[in-house]
Amino acid sequence: MSASPVTFTSAGSSAGANYGSGMPSNLQHALLEVHQPPKTGSSSQPGAKMFDITFQFNPKELSLTKNAKWNRESHANAKKSAPPEFKGPDPCKLTLEMFLDATDKMDDKVVKKVEQLFSCCVATEESRQGGKGSPPWVIFKWGSMTGFPAYVSSVTAKYTLFTPGGVPVRAVCTLNLEEISGEQGGQNPTSRALAARNEHVLVAGDTLQSVAYRAYGDAELWREIAEANEIDDPMRLRPGSRLLVPALDEVVAK
Repeated sequence: MSASPVTFTSAGSSAGANYGSGMPSNLQHALLEVHQPPKTGSSSQPGAKMFDITFQFNPKELSLTKNAKWNRESHANAKKSAPPEFKGPDPCKLTLEMFLDATDKMDDKVVKKVEQLFSCCVATEESRQGGKGSPPWVIFKWGSMTGFPAYVSSVTAKYTLFTPGGVPVRAVCTLNLEEISGEQGGQNPTSRALAARNEHVLVAGDTLQSVAYRAYGDAELWREIAEANEIDDPMRLRPGSRLLVPALDEVVAK
């Protein structure tokens, strides 16, 4: 049995609906944060950050799919089928489009961006040297929305415009992301996928302890916030910086 895809749209993404128009300056660009796979074998925390892939235009919709495994026992003499038995959830899957356009300069910017996306489908050099090839981890982010740790299972690039010399200057890329780890208990499968973590903008006087207290009611959980943001020195927090705040279920599960 599979759940129907859940489609998310942004009321502020009118530019995404009309790719040819410029985006208002107050809109935040979506991005894919690309990380090394963790060396420790963790299924919840990515490794070191490699680079960001910023969306030139924000996506006009996000399609989220959640599947579950069910089993029905069949008996030859039974008049009715047995009730379905839950066998576990499948990873969440996120599908989105990225529109690329280089008609302002008619250069190879589109080709380079597509190559960058394709690189996410290949095992990282560091993991291959370690003897076990693993794909980079990616996290989709858009303003205060943070997605689940995932890997890019496929990228399809459709070139739609070319220079007289044959260089692609416009493309639509379809990205399929699949969750790294399974479902964590106590979280709604449709809401957790893109809201398992919140974001906090630091202001003067903020400390990791105060952020942890506001988020969890327990200042002692500040170390989980530091780990999620790779903060080595909790005394040096810059006002205006954004902190990822893991969901309480994620923190308690450790």
